Amino acid sequence: MNQELTIYADTDNISELTQSFKKFFLNDDSESIAQYRKLTHKVADYISTQIATQKQAYSGKSPHDLINQIAEFEMFPKQGTPLESLLERTRDLVINNNISVYHPNCLAHLHCPTFVASLTAEMIISAFNQSMDSWDQAPAATMIEQAFCDELCRVYGFNDQADATFTGGGTMSNFMGLLLARDHYSQQHYNWNIQKKGLPPEASKFRILCAEFAHFTVAQSASILGLGEHAVVKIKTNEFEEEIAALEDTIIQLRAEGLIPIAYVTTAGTTDFGSVGNIGALAEVAHEHGLWFHVDAAFGGSLIFSEKHKYKLNGINQADSVTVDFHKLFYQPISCGVFLVKNKASFEYIRLHADYLNPESNESLGILDLVYKSIQTTRRFDALKPFLSLQHIGTEKFGEMIDYTIDLASTISDVIEADIQFELATRTQINAVVFRYLPKGNFSEKAIDNLNNEIKTKLLLSGKAIIGQTAVHGKAFLKFTLLNPMTEANSVIELLNEIKSLGNELLKD
Repeated sequence: MNQELTIYADTDNISELTQSFKKFFLNDDSESIAQYRKLTHKVADYISTQIATQKQAYSGKSPHDLINQIAEFEMFPKQGTPLESLLERTRDLVINNNISVYHPNCLAHLHCPTFVASLTAEMIISAFNQSMDSWDQAPAATMIEQAFCDELCRVYGFNDQADATFTGGGTMSNFMGLLLARDHYSQQHYNWNIQKKGLPPEASKFRILCAEFAHFTVAQSASILGLGEHAVVKIKTNEFEEEIAALEDTIIQLRAEGLIPIAYVTTAGTTDFGSVGNIGALAEVAHEHGLWFHVDAAFGGSLIFSEKHKYKLNGINQADSVTVDFHKLFYQPISCGVFLVKNKASFEYIRLHADYLNPESNESLGILDLVYKSIQTTRRFDALKPFLSLQHIGTEKFGEMIDYTIDLASTISDVIEADIQFELATRTQINAVVFRYLPKGNFSEKAIDNLNNEIKTKLLLSGKAIIGQTAVHGKAFLKFTLLNPMTEANSVIELLNEIKSLGNELLKD
């Protein structure tokens, strides 16, 4: 016999309390909806006005200036502040002092302007706050992400056995690649399940190979994986190019020393120089010697959509795993990365079941819980950003953007090579242009290094330009990372002239 439940609480007081909470949340209350619409329009106006009127890449405020402005805020106030006035203060602090990724003089990093379509996706993602770990938190989102991943695998030349998962970016994707490489080698060669038993006795001899210019996350991953940074063997290169013979010789030498090479990481688009090696030939050597082959294409992965340049990724379908970042040359808001594997069975090394989240019974019901192929539990619906962007723009126009930026980098390289006051480090294969200013007269290398470093800092703190810096053979160099398809060659040439003028002025001081 059913009985009605009795409510013992003081319903009037509870209702009054819950009503007091409502104004802080987006909910079905008409006032909440009206406030959300009003405030999103206000924020959009602030952002649009700033982008329309910002004349420099940065306001030029010093760290000290910003600290003083932040000090005006009480970090954990006991009583709240009306949101409209708070947004005005936030505009003065954050929006007005942004580094504008849309400005043609924002050239330091792999830091891109963003598609309008992906910004609309961000609104949807944040408002609905879905998590991609279980289907019952994100049903349509789960199916969109999986369909996008399936098609992306085909774009990179993999068959139906491949799979992919979204990540926070290249660091996480590279880590996953080396995690699977470690566990795969242990399982295949020693029948050792690291997930259950920890590292095998032989793990101290494991070695991960990469070129000397590989991303720092290779060593970082080795450290976190319990192998230690000493497990990473960096192979010397020939003027920024990975050498096939050097890889093979290193593998043979390591084995002669009783060590165990388990993986090779090649980089398709190095951070500093945009270098891309012969992926197919490197894959052949790695697989011939039984190594897991990982391609870090965080930067260069977008070339797959370029009719002119996708040949540079020939052989990427031979990789065991691939890193691609959408928040670089795919023009997506941070963060947005993806990790691909040639064989979806590789995800078994990290598969876990939690009764509350992805019980095994879900699989028999056809319910797809994506947590099984990620080391993250809570994840945003980041797939919506490239999904909407490519639906809106189309791959043909997107490919034209990539081609334009690479052509721009080549043009600027020509200009630098023709000017005696500049030295070009190397011809770029994609978007990175590395060079240094050379003062007229006789100066020591240390003086030239100091001058180039000072040029970079002066431009930053004046707000005129955000340019990169790096070292080549121990010498200080500057860097343009030309990702922005809205940037014209003349504006970059003007900046080069500004660098020369600034260099000359600094020599007079």
